Amino acid sequence: MAALAWLLIPLFAVVGAAIWGSWASRNKTTGDVAELAGYARFRDAMERTHTVPADPTTAAASASLVPEREAAPATTTG
Repeated sequence: MAALAWLLIPLFAVVGAAIWGSWASRNKTTGDVAELAGYARFRDAMERTHTVPADPTTAAASASLVPEREAAPATTTG
């Protein structure tokens, strides 16, 4: 009976390895379609947000809306 117990240990190890191997090699691409579509929408939105106008008059008008930095006052040490 002791020999049978020692033979069952490797048998359980093989069964466990087979179960783990089938779980590890499962198809994991089920959610990729929705994630890739969301990433494509995000990329399109970022491209639309950062486009530069081709018309120079529009570019000049939009540039005037952005306040320019003021120069820092010069400090003198005395």
